[in-house]
Amino acid sequence: MLKTTTFSLALAIVGLLTVAPSSRAQRTAPSAAGLKPARTGYVPANGLNYYYEIHGRRAGGAGGAPLLVLHGGLGSVAMFEPDLAQLSKGRQVIAVDLHGHGRTALGDRTIDYIDMSNDLAAVVKQLGYDTVDVLGYSMGGGVALRLAIQHPAVVRRLVLVSTPYSPSGFYPEMIPLQAALSGAMADAMKETPMYKSYVAVAPRPQDFPRLLDQMGAWMRQSYDWSEDVKKLKGPVMLVYGDADMIRPEHIVGFYQLLGGGLKDAGWRREHMSQNRLAILPNVTHYEMAISPALVPTVVPFLDGPSGSR
Repeated sequence: MLKTTTFSLALAIVGLLTVAPSSRAQRTAPSAAGLKPARTGYVPANGLNYYYEIHGRRAGGAGGAPLLVLHGGLGSVAMFEPDLAQLSKGRQVIAVDLHGHGRTALGDRTIDYIDMSNDLAAVVKQLGYDTVDVLGYSMGGGVALRLAIQHPAVVRRLVLVSTPYSPSGFYPEMIPLQAALSGAMADAMKETPMYKSYVAVAPRPQDFPRLLDQMGAWMRQSYDWSEDVKKLKGPVMLVYGDADMIRPEHIVGFYQLLGGGLKDAGWRREHMSQNRLAILPNVTHYEMAISPALVPTVVPFLDGPSGSR
C-alpha cells in the first residue's frame, strides 16, 4: 500500500510520463523504440557534464531549424521516444538529459531552472548551433522558458508543453504534494517505472534519494515569471491537455501575457498574435509526451519562418 501511494504521489508531483496500457494503445504514430541517434556524447557546462543525443539530419531553411527537446521531471531523453522519429523528419533534434536526470549525473549544485537554462545555452553553443527551436515538457518546459528569457538570441521558436509560469498555475491540492517530495520516498519507489528507468542509465544510481531531495527543494520555492513572459519576443506556442495539471485560468492568463486572446483577430487576421495556444482533448498532464496529437500540433508552428503569423 505504501509503495502504491508513493508511486501515485510521485506521478502527481513531477508529471512523469507513466500511463496505462490503454493510453499507450492510442498511439497511432510509428514508435521510436530502438531508434538509434546519429550522435551521442557529453558536453561540459558550468561544472556538469550534460548527456545529449542528436537525431536526424541538419537541414537548411527556416523549417529545418534544429530542435532542442527537454524532458519532464524524473524523466530522460527516452521520454520523447514515441516522438523523435516524427520530430526529426526534416530537422535535426537535440535531446538533452537535464541536471541529475538520465545519463547526466547529479552534481554538487542544486536543481534550479535558471541555472540549467544557462547550462543549456552553453551546451547549444558547444554543439555548434547559434540558434535553435526549443520544445520543453513540464519541468523541461520551465527550463525552456528560462532559456528563452535569459538567452533570447539562442531561441528562435519556443514550444511549452504543460508548463506554468508560476506554481500558482497548479491546482491548489497539488502544492502540498509537490512540497512532500523528498529522499525519504526513495525506498518505496524502487518497484516503480520511474526508479527502474533512472537506475538503468544513471551514472550513479545511488544518487536517487539525493535527486528527490533536490527536486523537492526546488518545488518548495516560490517564483512568478509573468513579467519576464511579457518581454518574450520570439513566437511561442503553449500546449496543454484538457485534463492537465495546470489550471485553465492559468493557461488563458499565460496566453494573454504573451499578447494572445486579447481581441478578435480581425477579418484579415490583422490583429492575429504571432503566438499560439493548443488544448489537446482527452489528454492529462502525464500523457502529453505520448499523445498522438502532440507532434502534428507543434510541427506546423515549428516549420513557420521567424516572425510569421
